[in-house]
Amino acid sequence: MPGASLGLVVYGCIVEVWVISLGKWDMGMVGEMMRISDMEIEDALEFCVEQVRRNLGTFTYAFQNAYSEGGFYQPIENVEWTTGFWTGEIWLAYEYSHRNDLREAAELQIDSFAERIGKKIAVDHHDMGFLYSPSCVAGYKLVGSMAGRDAAIAAADQLITRYHPVGEFIQAWGPMDAPENYRLIIDCLLNLPLLYWASEETGDVKYREIAEKHIHTALANVVREDASTWHTFFFDMKTGKPDHGATCQGYRDGSAWARGQAWGIYGCALAYRYTKRKEYIALFKRVTAYFLEHLPADMIPFWDLCFTDGDDQPRDSSSASIAACGMLEMAKYMDTEDAGYYTETAKKLMKSLYDGYAVKDPKISNGLVLHSTYSNHSPYNTCNHYGVDECNSWGDYFYMEALMRLHEDWKPYW
Repeated sequence: MPGASLGLVVYGCIVEVWVISLGKWDMGMVGEMMRISDMEIEDALEFCVEQVRRNLGTFTYAFQNAYSEGGFYQPIENVEWTTGFWTGEIWLAYEYSHRNDLREAAELQIDSFAERIGKKIAVDHHDMGFLYSPSCVAGYKLVGSMAGRDAAIAAADQLITRYHPVGEFIQAWGPMDAPENYRLIIDCLLNLPLLYWASEETGDVKYREIAEKHIHTALANVVREDASTWHTFFFDMKTGKPDHGATCQGYRDGSAWARGQAWGIYGCALAYRYTKRKEYIALFKRVTAYFLEHLPADMIPFWDLCFTDGDDQPRDSSSASIAACGMLEMAKYMDTEDAGYYTETAKKLMKSLYDGYAVKDPKISNGLVLHSTYSNHSPYNTCNHYGVDECNSWGDYFYMEALMRLHEDWKPYW
């Protein structure tokens, strides 16, 4: 093919040709690439439901920590930015099984989230969507929980207090008057559906207007020319003009942190869902292509996309689940050819996770997916070192979400 470079990826005896310049795996492949089957999807969901139910004795009145230790989550109070994912797993398990013990546990956890936002316990950051969409919005959508509705609207009110009109973005962390914190991070694209939902639910457009301004600012700045992404991007506090990108969690400034690239994939899909701006489809394709082009042979990324097969570095399986969810979301808005391509690619990612990363034996872990990385220190970043080569709560949640998306016409919590 003129102007395109070809590569071969070998999976045992299966060889697949892909076209780098187009960023697509060639569907006219040699042989048949493995995809997760309907039977495997059901088997995986059955295990997830039973694993969640096994955990209810410990994690109904407590929450899972963000990451496991030696494969096992420890109980914590509802204080981390990640606790909504565990409640989201309970709701997903309820949706699949319709078991009342799951519903009761999830509703008890909604009470905890209502108390948390009411008392402003550890909510001075941008992760209100991660906390309240898969817990409280989900509970309202699924079973009509008014406590969930009220808590989620209060969380949306909290989130918009971090909006900066100068620069038009929602600040991620830290004091609002500190120049060193005048920045957004790519993760926030997944917090914005909470604001769209709040506008739909209350009729107040202020939430949606702030969300759309943040989307535009973020996507105009976090995606680099080569379609890799910055983890975090800084702005001038006085003028609001873009200043510079940097990383906290990637290997170095200028590399592509795998989970950040996956947030970009899902974030672009959600940006299109809510705005219907066609340029976000093109951006999604570019960001997704970069992710796929930098995967190792089994398609599950290392913690930073600058690493590949042969590098002595940990994986981040959670990034594959997040990316799969983003592809399945965007496929709903695409023509038949593109929708088929991204759906098939998501099925390949999920097949690799199911075969090589998913927990199959509760004796080895109380989580769902092994070999994730929360925060890995390098000589060039500011990370703490924890949750490396472990389960993590969002990896488990998005694995279940992707399975539900493949199982049925799933209605998102986001």
